[in-house]
Amino acid sequence: MAKVNLNYRKLSAGYLFPEIGRRIKAYQQANPQAKVHRLGIGNTTEPLTPSVVSGLHDAVERLAQVETYTGYGDEQGEEVLREALARFYSQRDVNLDKDEFFISDGAKPDAGNIQSIFSTTNLVAFQDPAYPVYVDSNVIAGRSGSYNSNQGNYSGFVYMVCNSENGFIPEPPGEKVDMIYLCSPNNPTGAVAKHKELERFVDYARYEKAVIIFDASYAEFISDSALPRSIYEIKGAKECAIEINSFSKFAGFTGVRLGWTIVPRALVCEDSEPGELHRFWLRRQTTCFNGASNISQSGGLAVLSKEGLSECAAVIGYYMENARVIREGLFDKGLEVYGGVNAPYLWLKVPPGLSSWEFFDKLLYEAQVVGTPGSGFGPSGEGYFRLSAFGHREDVEEAVKSIQDKIKL
Repeated sequence: MAKVNLNYRKLSAGYLFPEIGRRIKAYQQANPQAKVHRLGIGNTTEPLTPSVVSGLHDAVERLAQVETYTGYGDEQGEEVLREALARFYSQRDVNLDKDEFFISDGAKPDAGNIQSIFSTTNLVAFQDPAYPVYVDSNVIAGRSGSYNSNQGNYSGFVYMVCNSENGFIPEPPGEKVDMIYLCSPNNPTGAVAKHKELERFVDYARYEKAVIIFDASYAEFISDSALPRSIYEIKGAKECAIEINSFSKFAGFTGVRLGWTIVPRALVCEDSEPGELHRFWLRRQTTCFNGASNISQSGGLAVLSKEGLSECAAVIGYYMENARVIREGLFDKGLEVYGGVNAPYLWLKVPPGLSSWEFFDKLLYEAQVVGTPGSGFGPSGEGYFRLSAFGHREDVEEAVKSIQDKIKL
């Protein structure tokens, strides 16, 4: 008799973004003439740049000719792309071997799958609030206890509180943990960790033989050169950290699907030797993954060209100008706003007397603007709300004006 994975029953009711979609659909059915302004899910809106499109077309043309057609590629990713990524990191004085890069179909799948190379008995710590896939994938793996609906958290996990008092960057855990999930620039808060703040985590992880899972998917949005874009800018991080990154927001690949994960050979945990975790992840990928699309990888290689980097930087600048418009507009409305300076997300304090979901409904029904309730990112997200800078400028400006004109605070 087949049985289900009972860990799925532990998951809190409803994944965040489908619930948002359900509420929007209900509103639109009741108000079919209303125009809804979407500042919620972080989905890119601007077209791929000319260099990237050319790279994608080149791959399609190669597939159309018998002389240049290719089938399965290297599960770890095309060597030429891994070499380009190694050069890209070296420009930031981060030296990595091309074989330490693993090309994938995006950061989210890797963030969910990477935990499979670690023991299910590991104690896991998360930034709180955090992107839901970190927590949910570890619940599915069986590392949590039950969900506490009153507190909005799972027993068996360690939540590192991020709030305005600590600048939304937590201190390392006060107890021994085995795995630590960090995201900088952070989704959802928009906060970016400084070198000293990351050094404290690296020192902790090396001392405890813990492993940091570092999500750097928004690193290209950092404009302040004093801020780190990679965990490997911190001395000793190769011994204790895995870095996950993506072309999704970097180059508009949300639908194209391409990312990478770095597993250094020097990485160790409490019961491993150098190189073993690298071999584990290679085995996992060769067993469960046939490699990223060769078309997508050609596009990724174009992103990393001189022209591609310049073009993608211009698109990032466009989104960050959106962030400035939102930030200044909300300040003018009298709202307390964080982020939106070195990250495409803005994290605002919900007005007194409202929960995050109540503020979601207020924005939707009064101003026809969609955002993301902070409580959907963890217990410390209650009382906050995320807005995204991804969108067409005119739509962003309309949304901000609607908030300014219609919301009653």
